[in-house]
Amino acid sequence: MGYKEIKRQIIDCLNKGYVSHEQRNDIDVKNLLAIGQVSLKEVAEIIGRSRGNDYSPSLHHFDSSITVHIIKTRRAGHNWYVKWYFVEPNSVCIRVHH
Repeated sequence: MGYKEIKRQIIDCLNKGYVSHEQRNDIDVKNLLAIGQVSLKEVAEIIGRSRGNDYSPSLHHFDSSITVHIIKTRRAGHNWYVKWYFVEPNSVCIRVHH
């Protein structure tokens, strides 16, 4: 699956509210979406404006069969870091922060 399809799929999940969050000790720092500092719409806009050179995949550190998707981009005066993986039909957002 190429970046355009991955981007379309995560934006679709965000627009439909198909998002869950991993439990983390540092969620207040590492996931602004989970604590309500940014909205699903704002994250969709950040991802929507991203380009292929903002994107990189990696393998999940606990399960190498899962591809983790990472976007590092500068938008709206912030350096954004968005990291997620897909668990059908939901997307699981791991981190959203700047």
